[in-house]
Amino acid sequence: MKLYYLSVLYKGDDDAKALKAAQDLSNFGFFQRKSVEEFMVFTSKILVQRSELCSRSTVQEQEYFAHVFIRSDSLAGVIISDAEYPKRVAHTLLNKVLSEFEEKVPRNQWPTADSSAINFTSLPTYLAKYQNPSEADGMMKLQNDLDETKIILHKTIEAVLQRGEKLDDLVAKSDDLSLQSRAFYKTVSRLNRGPGAAGRVKVSLDMVANHDLSGEEDQCLLQMGMNSF
Repeated sequence: MKLYYLSVLYKGDDDAKALKAAQDLSNFGFFQRKSVEEFMVFTSKILVQRSELCSRSTVQEQEYFAHVFIRSDSLAGVIISDAEYPKRVAHTLLNKVLSEFEEKVPRNQWPTADSSAINFTSLPTYLAKYQNPSEADGMMKLQNDLDETKIILHKTIEAVLQRGEKLDDLVAKSDDLSLQSRAFYKTVSRLNRGPGAAGRVKVSLDMVANHDLSGEEDQCLLQMGMNSF
C-alpha cells in the first residue's frame, strides 16, 4: 500500500488553486519524478475544479486512485494512492487534514495566498505517518458509529469534465505541465488508443464518504439533501 501525494487546494470560480502539497515519489525512477509530480498537480486541480462543492470522489486510473473531498467553503483535499490503500482511510485523512488547515490558516488567505507564503507544514508528516493505514485506527474508531454516504457514481474521468471539454486539450493548455510531460502524455495516449488498447486503460469513479457531521461537513449533508443509513 502506498500514498504518493497529499494536497490542499482552494476551488475558485474559474480554477483550482494549489495551496500546499507533499509527495513521496520514491517508487518512481529519478528521471520520471518531475513529470509524475506535474501530472499529480495537474490531475488534482482538474478534479477539484470540475467537481461540485460538498462532494467526495475516488477516481481510478489503472493502478492509481485519486481521492477527492471538496467542502462547502471551497477548501479541498486530494490524496493519490495505489489501488490497495483503503478508500475510507484516505477520505478520513482528508477530513483531518482540511480541519487542521482551517484551524491554522486564515480563510482570507485561501483564495489568493502563494503556496510559499502559507504556514502549514503538516502534510509531509501525515503522508509519512499514514503510509501504514493501521496508523489511522484511532482516527477511524472515533468515526465508527457514523454512516458512509453514497454519492453519484461516475464511471469515467471525462464525466467530471465540462461538456465539450477533452482531456487532451486541457493537457496541451496546462501551465502545470512541462513540454517533456506533455510529450510523454501524447506518447502514452497514442499507445492506449492503438490496436488492442481496449481494456488496457480503465478509468472509473467510486464515490466514498465518511462524515463527522460537524461544521462544514454537516453543511454539505444539508446542501446535498442526503440521508444517513
